[in-house]
Amino acid sequence: MNQLFLLLYYGLEIYSFAIIIYIFMSWFPGSRDTAIGRFLTNICEPFLEPFRKIIPPLGMIDLSPIVAIFVLFLARDYGLPVFFRMLAGLF
Repeated sequence: MNQLFLLLYYGLEIYSFAIIIYIFMSWFPGSRDTAIGRFLTNICEPFLEPFRKIIPPLGMIDLSPIVAIFVLFLARDYGLPVFFRMLAGLF
């Protein structure tokens, strides 16, 4: 059970870093047209899209990735441990 917790914990952490890299790629023209850029677009955009619907961009600044990373942080550091404690209580 501990291995599954660690796998999900580090998976969420890696996904947070993928979103950060995806955000920085917007600063470099044409970087999202590369194979890595397309891969990050495919894995990050489905998660970021609902946040963009709720939080519109402020001029040229898009705050939705910051909120999305904060949600991942809360899920990783607070939601996941509570969920696994509840699962441990069932067994």
